[in-house]
Amino acid sequence: MGLGGISLWQLLIILAIVVLIFGTRRLRNIGSDLGGAVKGFKDAMKEGETEEHRRIEKNGDDNEPK
Repeated sequence: MGLGGISLWQLLIILAIVVLIFGTRRLRNIGSDLGGAVKGFKDAMKEGETEEHRRIEKNGDDNEPK
């Protein structure tokens, strides 16, 4: 058995149909666009974390009892 009851052969047939419908060039473009979006998301998350650390260092720990 494969993924969720789908065998390897069924996955290969689905992949072949997708390639026939969209073509390799379009799939490559979709892949690169998706990769760029994930990279941008990771960079934004890192930027948010560094801003939060700067704010905490500047103002002190927000979790301190008052």
